[in-house]
Amino acid sequence: MQSEAGLARRAGFVASATMIAAALLLPACAHAQAQNGLSNLFGGIFSGPNPAPSQPAPGGAQTGAQPWSGEDGASGHPLMAAAAIREAAGNFNNCVAGMWPDAARRNITQDNFQRFTAGLAPDLRIMDLMDSQPEFSKSIWDYLDILVNDNRLAKGKEVLARYKAQFDATEKAYGVDRYIIAAIWGIESNYSTQMGDRSVLQSTATLACIGRRQAYFKDEFLSALEILNRGDLRPEQMRGSWAGAFGPTQFMPTAFKRFAVDGDGDGRRDVVDNPTDLIASTANNLKKDGWQSGQTWGYEVVVPQGFNYMLADRAKAMTIAQWEKLGLKRPTNQPFPHPAEKAYLLAPAGAQGPGFLMLQNFRVIMKYNPAEAYAMAIGHFADRLRGGQPFVQPWPRQERELSRTERLELQQLLAQRGFYKGTPDGQFGGQTREALRNFQASIGVPADGFASSDVLERLRGR
Repeated sequence: MQSEAGLARRAGFVASATMIAAALLLPACAHAQAQNGLSNLFGGIFSGPNPAPSQPAPGGAQTGAQPWSGEDGASGHPLMAAAAIREAAGNFNNCVAGMWPDAARRNITQDNFQRFTAGLAPDLRIMDLMDSQPEFSKSIWDYLDILVNDNRLAKGKEVLARYKAQFDATEKAYGVDRYIIAAIWGIESNYSTQMGDRSVLQSTATLACIGRRQAYFKDEFLSALEILNRGDLRPEQMRGSWAGAFGPTQFMPTAFKRFAVDGDGDGRRDVVDNPTDLIASTANNLKKDGWQSGQTWGYEVVVPQGFNYMLADRAKAMTIAQWEKLGLKRPTNQPFPHPAEKAYLLAPAGAQGPGFLMLQNFRVIMKYNPAEAYAMAIGHFADRLRGGQPFVQPWPRQERELSRTERLELQQLLAQRGFYKGTPDGQFGGQTREALRNFQASIGVPADGFASSDVLERLRGR
């Protein structure tokens, strides 16, 4: 199960990734606008709803380009009902003031508490972003095309050269590959050019007092106050995603507390404007999450015809030598350097696309942000920065991604046939993939868990 911090950080990343895609594909959705955030990502970029403007609720000062829709949240959670949101917004000032005793226990001074909370008002547009139900998604190959491109590679190489001394010192101190850090920096914020423009204090205060995840975001809000109270950052530096992720590599406030370090000894941990602190803190995060020095993140592999894709499961790790015995090999026929390493098989495009053996460091990247597409983009981008080549095998570009309506229908049809036991929601997680594999096995096609239009047609019985 992924941590709340990782899930919240994902909202920050998806904002950046979405804006990157937007810059190329959707000009109406700019990172500095209210669409600075998206509720979910799993294997692709989703394009969220565009609620019609309405009058904001009482106390709901709007900082984004769009106000709150005034509608119930799509999750159906009682705290996301429009009436509950309005009621909580009306009590926002009391809610914030009521957190003073908790702030005092964290050694935040009363003067600072009053100074940093003065004038705060809820940003209710966040309620729409938190509960959006995206209709369309992008394929993983389109996603990688957008994020790993020549322009970003050129910028990344410039950053690696400009901050060579800082990367040298960080690799020596933490044992974390500089190319992974540079890749995270590039993909999270396009090298500090797309970090988000929402006030972290306002966003986390809004979420701490309104909506369905108040307990989690109360900790984030109080942690943001601690950062300001200590003097590591100034309020104007703490601007980011609707979920509160900030800085070039998108730290949540609680993650900042755990991982941020003073890389240059100036007494402050500035992960926004100080490259030394930024690089060292990102490395410290990865190191504490279990980064293994000197190892890569994974290998592209050729999966033989007739392979049992039931083995393509994160829980079914084996040594690379064992995978080789099952017929997996690298597309360049190079040997695997460490056959004793344990890996799991990921087939993000099913039997029609390339396979990947994922190592421990891939799991670490997923702790940073719990989406396989994200971790693949980071790992591949790092390899390209190092001088590596694009993936060798082709993607099944003739396939289209199912819309959310189609994904929901697929889950419903799987449930009707007894394969899916969950609640259909249009989101494809492990339970849906397992149900899909079992259905595919029952009709004698590769049980790869890939939700193609052909599988949907077979479920429809056409």
